[in-house]
Amino acid sequence: MSSQDEQFQAAAPDPAASSTDDGMTWWYRWLCRIAGVLGGMSCAFAGLWNCVTINPLNIAAGVWMMLNAFVLFLCEAPFCCQFIEFANAVSARADKLRSWQKAAFYCGMAVFPVMLSLTLTTLFGNAIAFATGVLYGLSALGKKGDAISYARIHQQQKQMDEEKLTGALEGQA
Repeated sequence: MSSQDEQFQAAAPDPAASSTDDGMTWWYRWLCRIAGVLGGMSCAFAGLWNCVTINPLNIAAGVWMMLNAFVLFLCEAPFCCQFIEFANAVSARADKLRSWQKAAFYCGMAVFPVMLSLTLTTLFGNAIAFATGVLYGLSALGKKGDAISYARIHQQQKQMDEEKLTGALEGQA
């Protein structure tokens, strides 16, 4: 095996380890990845369009948006960056991050160009990248519980409250 194959094997994420750590279903994980790729494409096109101007803040925001696109492609779809040797290693490291960390990173990346130059191009260009961060943030909140377990918890709490109330009333008598 060549050294490049060894690096690929070392950088390839273990699907069993990543799926049990964060509690995301397979379809939600794919939804987040697709949103990341679409966010990268929208950032790239809007960033390029934003650079066609004279205003230096628009140019800076456009360059930042193209950098956001590169980072999104690198983290979410490393197969789009096959010409970069370290793409699989970066993707494996990004897969090890917790959902809330990805959410904060992606949302922060998307907000910065909007703060730099508030135009429709930066707003719409970063909207999908920001939505990717929101999707990861929602997954960090966890799964919604079922109605049966909520009813049990409510019943137990009601029982405890009644016991406390009867204990207090017996103590007064």
